[in-house]
Amino acid sequence: METKIVDARGEACPIPVVKAIRALGEMTEPGVLEVHVDNEVAVQNVMRMASGKGLSAASEKVEEKHFIIRAQVTEPQGSAPAAVPAPEEVCCVPDARGGTVVAIDSDVMGRGSEELGRTLMKGFLYALSQLEELPKTVLFYNGGARLTVEGSVSVQDLKNMEAQGVEILTCGTCLNYYGLTEKLAVGSVTNMYTIVEKLSGAARLVRP
Repeated sequence: METKIVDARGEACPIPVVKAIRALGEMTEPGVLEVHVDNEVAVQNVMRMASGKGLSAASEKVEEKHFIIRAQVTEPQGSAPAAVPAPEEVCCVPDARGGTVVAIDSDVMGRGSEELGRTLMKGFLYALSQLEELPKTVLFYNGGARLTVEGSVSVQDLKNMEAQGVEILTCGTCLNYYGLTEKLAVGSVTNMYTIVEKLSGAARLVRP
């Protein structure tokens, strides 16, 4: 299995996409194309390129201004430098985040069966991560705090959104109440003042 690494940190659009396409064309066996960038918009552009070529890809935020996109290459791409477009021919999409704030106060969705509710919430967060226009912020409080900690089935979907610039915030008081403060796996801890600020400033508010 070949792993092709592209470091496009510090490069403005469309250079990260051009470098990724060039590296993809140089892959002569199945493997992983790993692209490092330093901003959320570059993540969106590389992810969109991978999707356009039929590649399964996931993004990860390693640290501030360091994101990694990993695309699974199942078939050799061969060497095709002539197919690489000029930078001006690559379409750079704008930031995919809108003004929507999603507020989640439980680890289940709807009333009735808790088992069904957990399945629905998992599906909701996955679907949310696949939207063309992502939310600006996702807030977790009360029972919703369980969704952002180690062991949550939704952590990877939330990490994918965070890597694309979505703000993932979990109530610190809630984490402490449930004994989960040390287990936060995605996003950052917030307080009630910030929660109120985000809710009141939302262009649109979604409460599943």
